Amino acid sequence: MTQKKIAIIGLGYVGLPLAVEFGKTRPVLGFDIHQARIDELVEGYDRTLETSNDELKLASQLEFTSSFDRLKEAHIFIVTVPTPIDKNNKPDLSPLIGASNMLGKVLKKGDIVIYESTVYPGCTEEDCVPVLENQSGLSYNLDFFCGYSPERIVPGDKERTLTKIRKITSGSNPEIAEEVDQLYKTIIVAGTYKAPSIKVAEAAKVIENCQRDLNISFVNELALIFDRMNLDTTEVLEAAGTKFNFLPFKPGLVGGHCISVDPYYLTSKAESLGYYPEVIHSGRRINDNMGAFIANKVVKLMIQKNHTIKGARVLVLGITFKENCPDLRNSKVIDVINELKEFGIEVACFDPQADAAEVYHEYKLNIDQEISNEPLDAIVLAVSHTQFLSLDYKSRLKPNGVLFDVKAILPKDLVDGRL
Repeated sequence: MTQKKIAIIGLGYVGLPLAVEFGKTRPVLGFDIHQARIDELVEGYDRTLETSNDELKLASQLEFTSSFDRLKEAHIFIVTVPTPIDKNNKPDLSPLIGASNMLGKVLKKGDIVIYESTVYPGCTEEDCVPVLENQSGLSYNLDFFCGYSPERIVPGDKERTLTKIRKITSGSNPEIAEEVDQLYKTIIVAGTYKAPSIKVAEAAKVIENCQRDLNISFVNELALIFDRMNLDTTEVLEAAGTKFNFLPFKPGLVGGHCISVDPYYLTSKAESLGYYPEVIHSGRRINDNMGAFIANKVVKLMIQKNHTIKGARVLVLGITFKENCPDLRNSKVIDVINELKEFGIEVACFDPQADAAEVYHEYKLNIDQEISNEPLDAIVLAVSHTQFLSLDYKSRLKPNGVLFDVKAILPKDLVDGRL
């Protein structure tokens, strides 16, 4: 039996690894609207660093394209476009609806559209399916079908990769659910979990990151409390962690494409149904305010060491949202930088993992290509890239300089403050 050709829509952190794995064993079209991205992948370069040139070569049945017409060759479409939030923290479905509009124009009888983008429960069938029907003239669950299998990619993690994380699957009827499940079983060695409905699968995904967001907001709130008590939060958490069932969460900046975004998808849906989710909103408020707290803490430490704040030179190390990863999406380090600038501080930023052009495009921030040799008033270690662990911090600071460790990874006696 001839295998159905798959088209992966969107070749970012989620879509590319998926396309590569399927492309090892079956015909796959990797589609992206950005020709520059296609050109780089054809040359064997993945700017996200999630996939190596050798891995791309192993995907012998994978073709990259930005040609809309080529999508007509596929019978299974997997949508991996972003689902961001707008400036008011409301879901921005424009990439998802745009992809659905496009696919509706190439849908054929018997085709399956599988969504992986994180959404609120009901989005696939309430928002995307009507677009597919309208554009195709076909009927849902009669002429074409849908599935939902939420992505669980962990950017920068080279151990827990796509195939090693259990995958939730679902379909628009029992037969399609089984087909979708069997499809993913061909690449996911960790196994799959077939949810009873698309809506359950959507809800399961969105609460994964709500749970993490709330757990981190709890320890962030502890950090705010313990700061007033002159207690070291890391020491308290290490002591509490000796209990077998104490969860090992740490305080910090909560950014990225999932944890800082997904809760707003659930809260927005809940509010549309007349329920205001107080706990989730409370956690979001705490986490969103941590950048300002860190910046103010650094300024207070500088004042204690007799620094003149206006015109002081501060270096922030790291701008990506997590360590050893070039992913800039929703990085909260920019909140620290902007708050420091509000005090009249001259802020420089260095990050060997980040692409300078992308940083400027995303945040209108020029980052340094190397660390200046001029003595600094303060250094803020914001992201724990491996390259930062062996720096000689004291030699780069003025004698009364301040070193603040957001990640609490440096020796305590080396730093002036940490979360």
